[in-house]
Order: sequence, then structure tokens, then C-alpha cells
Amino acid sequence: MRFFTSRKKLQAVEVPVKDCRFVVLDTELTGLNERKDSIVSIGAVRMQGFRIDLSNTFNRLVRPETVLSRESILIHGITPSELDDQPGIRSVLSDFSAFCSEDILVGYCVGIDMAFLNKRMKGNPTGPLQNPVADIYRVYEWLRSRPDREGNAERKLPVLTGPGLYEMARLFDIPFAAGHDALTDAFITAQIFQRILYMLSAEGVLYIKDLLHIADPYRAEDVFSRVDRKTNFPL
Repeated sequence: MRFFTSRKKLQAVEVPVKDCRFVVLDTELTGLNERKDSIVSIGAVRMQGFRIDLSNTFNRLVRPETVLSRESILIHGITPSELDDQPGIRSVLSDFSAFCSEDILVGYCVGIDMAFLNKRMKGNPTGPLQNPVADIYRVYEWLRSRPDREGNAERKLPVLTGPGLYEMARLFDIPFAAGHDALTDAFITAQIFQRILYMLSAEGVLYIKDLLHIADPYRAEDVFSRVDRKTNFPL
């Protein structure tokens, strides 16, 4: 089937989630300020509907445009010597754009990743990524705030203490090791997304237009749910 680069086009058609292709991504950064920090690695795993395809991945180190801080090295474990001979961000992003094709991009608090990616993509001939984007943090909050879950102890989902990927992985009994790695974190994110897709299916969310509305990382207001506004979205 054909997939659509335009989010509006994808929302206008009844495409079942099970028939969609996704690229679940993660980035490692020198810091969280897209104006002065830069990308040091990109990892991604493709999904076809509910199925994770581990034979179809993207994993690249990037020679950063800014100096790695001691703090960032402690987080992702990537040292300057490992990056000296790596390609620059434009070359890697050209390959990543081709890998993504027209698939739906998925991530955890993915607004951060997209801000970094699209700032650097502006200098590429293809321009910023136009793919539809889904944030699983948004979807979790939507599921958590469903009235039938709030009143049911067996189905109730806990409030996250923070926007950490590993906290959510622990809730879904997904194993993880200490330390950050873009491809490994993308795989963890894909496993969470896989579980969430089954939960959404049980809630009657079967079409991609509804998933994208719930999972939109760019909307300031979520009209579908009663999300606790004290939650700090890092977007």
C-alpha cells in the first residue's frame, strides 16, 4: 500500500494501524539545547504494523558539530576519539532520510529528537523530514487518563515520576541495561510501542488517523484526554 509524507493526507484516509510501516528512532546528543548542542548518534528500528523487524535497522555514529561535554559522555558513553573519523551530520541525515522513506516516525518524547533532526535537515536538499510523527509518551498519558482505567484498579496505569524511557520500560517488563545507546534505546522504544498498539486496539483505536491525533508531539493541548497538566512534557 502507499504511505503518505503529508500528515494531513494520512489523517484523511482510513488506514488500519496494522497495515502501516513505522520507523522507531532514538538519538544521542551532546545536550538538550538544539541551538547549541548536536547529534552524536542515530538509531532506528522498522516496524510493520505490530511486528518489530530487527533485520531492518539504522545505526550510525556522527562526528558532532560541537564539543562533547563530560556530562554527555557519562550519559551515552561515546568518546571524542570514537567520533573523529565518523561522517558529518549532513551525510548521515541523507542516509537516514532515505531509510525513513515515507514511514511514520515514532519515538519517546520524540519532539526533542525531531527538533535536532529537522534543524540539521534544513541544509539538506530534501529539507526537513515531512513524515508523520507519533510520541509514545503522549499515547501512554492518553491511555492512563481513560475514565475506565482510572476507576479500575486492575487496569489503572501509574503516573510516571518523570519522562524517562527506562521507567516506562520497567512498567512493561521490558529488560534494559544501564547506559544509553541509540539503537538499543530505539529497540526498547519499539517494544513499548508494540505493547501500546495492542492496548490501543483494545480501546478501539484501529486507524492511523486516530493514533496520530492521540500521539501528536506538537499539539500544546490534547483535546482527546484529561492528561494531568502538572506532568512535565520535555518538548
